Amino acid sequence: MNSYWGTRGRTKSDISGQMAKSTGRLVSTSTVRGRLHECGLYARRPEPVVCVPLTSQHRRERLRWTHQHVHWTSNQWRAVLFTDESRLNLQSDSRCYLIWREPGTRYHPSNIRERDAYGGGSVCVWGGICLSGRTDLYVFPRGTVNAQTYRDDILDAYVGLLPGQ
Repeated sequence: MNSYWGTRGRTKSDISGQMAKSTGRLVSTSTVRGRLHECGLYARRPEPVVCVPLTSQHRRERLRWTHQHVHWTSNQWRAVLFTDESRLNLQSDSRCYLIWREPGTRYHPSNIRERDAYGGGSVCVWGGICLSGRTDLYVFPRGTVNAQTYRDDILDAYVGLLPGQ
């Protein structure tokens, strides 16, 4: 097992079987786990990251945009506001939460994680940055955003107040 990078996403049994097939020797799953641990690799649940994958066209357009703006002056950038909005869960909805504990301590208070059975809700926020600073973080009071809310609560209140507008 010279290269461990091919092991990502594979089970100990898969690796053990591959070793047996390629070397003709049986390797136990506990040996596989031990060798991976020696290299600093441990089985963990992957982080759930939600994103929009960039296509080659996205990359070309972004590169084109940077080439068009590489020589902008500070005065030109002063009129630009970068913004983003996000929905934040108030409580994790992941049931894949692991802890290390001693046998027989399942219901010990330090081993219990309370969770709202109804999901705990979420909140939608908006913020922006520009050359002269940043906006305050805006929390949408109704928890949802549509075009009218965005226009009334964000564009009129924040973007219209930027210098040079």
